[in-house]
Amino acid sequence: MKKIYLMRHAKSSWSEEGISDFDRPLNKRGERDLSFMANRLKTFNVKPNLIVSSPAKRTQKTTKTVAATISYNIDNIIYNKSLYNSSYDAYRDLLNSLDNKFNSLFIVAHNPTLTQIAERLSGQILINMPTCSIACIEFDIKNFKQIKDKSGKLLFFDYPKKHDLSNSYCL
Repeated sequence: MKKIYLMRHAKSSWSEEGISDFDRPLNKRGERDLSFMANRLKTFNVKPNLIVSSPAKRTQKTTKTVAATISYNIDNIIYNKSLYNSSYDAYRDLLNSLDNKFNSLFIVAHNPTLTQIAERLSGQILINMPTCSIACIEFDIKNFKQIKDKSGKLLFFDYPKKHDLSNSYCL
């Protein structure tokens, strides 16, 4: 069995003029949502063998926060530039390159490709992965190279707006 967790970066800021898309930081809501979702992963004992992230500033912050929260060594995060402005083929190349010793992969990246990957691999219609959302897909395979479209089972799809974060008890 193999699992892939697909996470879209937390909400980013558009308030700074002249800053490139690649260098946009998280905004306040993004920070709050990120803390909430990272703690949900910790509560449900999510322990990936490998975390791969886009190198954009907002994804790096998202990835490092999740890693620290779930006790994953941040020095073992792999930043893959092909996950920024990527394509379905870039994700397939990443999956095909993985060592079989890994059973659980966490990818932090961007829309619209992230939603497309989740839908194609699971055969489920998600429409849109909102910021800070996580889709977990399980595959009954021994090797990531065996993944085919619609071969995975969507185990969960979670995102901050499913929860009432305006109440302090959720934080």
